[in-house]
Amino acid sequence: MNEQTTLHLLCGKVASGKSTLAKSLAAAKGTILLQEDFWLSNLFADELATLSDYVRCSERLRNAMEPHIVDLLRSGLSVVLDFQANTVETRNWMRRIFEAAGCLHQLHVLDVSNDICKARLRARNASGSHEFQVSDDEFDRISSYFERPTDEEGFKLKIHTALT
Repeated sequence: MNEQTTLHLLCGKVASGKSTLAKSLAAAKGTILLQEDFWLSNLFADELATLSDYVRCSERLRNAMEPHIVDLLRSGLSVVLDFQANTVETRNWMRRIFEAAGCLHQLHVLDVSNDICKARLRARNASGSHEFQVSDDEFDRISSYFERPTDEEGFKLKIHTALT
């Protein structure tokens, strides 16, 4: 493994810019991008109607992907994990991965206001460019589960703020 091999993690509300940042990070040499929305929409599209469906299918996907991600990291590839790191539970899953792989990690926290996220979300919904449509009400419901990382969790944090 390369001593710079890194698992990049993304924490931010819906439409905060996680996927945009993920693509930028994945442009680095020796780095691969894994996008939860792509995998969920291709594997479970017929099963995703509610937030509960997302939780169930996301857990299945995480369980299937975990050993693969560890293998990618152990092989020396850095991984940008475009899965939401928005709860302590999902961050604990991500911790298991970088600890098992013995690699570095970086938790990118997108600190973007709800107003900016909702404006971006409405534009994204109107463009039809995303796998999933999320209403303002769904945004509020999903955001109610958001848990900002704390220093006590021990992650290497990098805070990103929105310029617009």
